[in-house]
Amino acid sequence: MSDLEHEPSHAARSEASLGDLLGEVSRDLSTLVRQEVELAKAELQQSAGRAGRGAGMYGGAGLAAWLTLLFLSIALWWAIADATGHGWSALIVAALWAVVAAVLAARGRSEMRRVRGTPRTTETVKEIPDALKPQENPR
Repeated sequence: MSDLEHEPSHAARSEASLGDLLGEVSRDLSTLVRQEVELAKAELQQSAGRAGRGAGMYGGAGLAAWLTLLFLSIALWWAIADATGHGWSALIVAALWAVVAAVLAARGRSEMRRVRGTPRTTETVKEIPDALKPQENPR
């Protein structure tokens, strides 16, 4: 037998390398998709934490406003009622606690604006179609 009979034909080598290439592309694409999913999870976790803090600030603002209007307003209302009368003292106390609620609401709003979503995932997903385009081999 000659060496030519043991050597695979050119067509068989092309098919094997085409199959190898397709397998490699499939593995690479699978890895890329897995990495994108992991990145999205990490970004969403960070955004959810910020959203939770902002929502907590809003909740705290509402609770603080209600409790302060209920308890401290009554105490302060009675304390200054002798100088201004009960009606005016109640309005003064309500205005003071409205300022506290406004400050807490502003802080919660600021925290909610810092929520960014998934910016890195969005950018890298946009790059996937370019990665699938055929690349020219430099010679």
